Amino acid sequence: MVQATPFLVVLFLALVAPGLAVKKVHADFSPLQCILTGEWKNDLGSNMTIYDIKENGNFSGMYLTAVAATKREILASPLRGSQHLPNQQNQSTFGFTVHWSFTNTTSVFTGQCFVGENGKEILKTMWLLRSYVDKMEDDWKATLVGYNIFERLESR
Repeated sequence: MVQATPFLVVLFLALVAPGLAVKKVHADFSPLQCILTGEWKNDLGSNMTIYDIKENGNFSGMYLTAVAATKREILASPLRGSQHLPNQQNQSTFGFTVHWSFTNTTSVFTGQCFVGENGKEILKTMWLLRSYVDKMEDDWKATLVGYNIFERLESR
């Protein structure tokens, strides 16, 4: 049986490391920057709001999933994360954890924000969803892996 502990330790360290702020210069030399704060919607219809980012890169927010394997009412759930402060390549990364309010599961996301040629901001993420299991023998089925693409919701 493959040990998952080293993988989870590396993933945890990657998520604790801060990340996000991409700058791009167009022909008119006006820098476009991918700002993590604000409202986002992913390819499955889930909504995420990220509040102000502190000087050290830490942030918090709320996540309202559009998909869940539960019959319980889906509630907005708190998220906490960290972005990597801008680096020389201006291609910083981020990570956050969602503590689901309506079920005994936790998710971790890691990703990067990109600014497209049209100036549109996109968050490309991968995630792990850990579910509770009653016994260690069921551990093999407790973690799901996936990815999402988030687009910024337009200001109203």
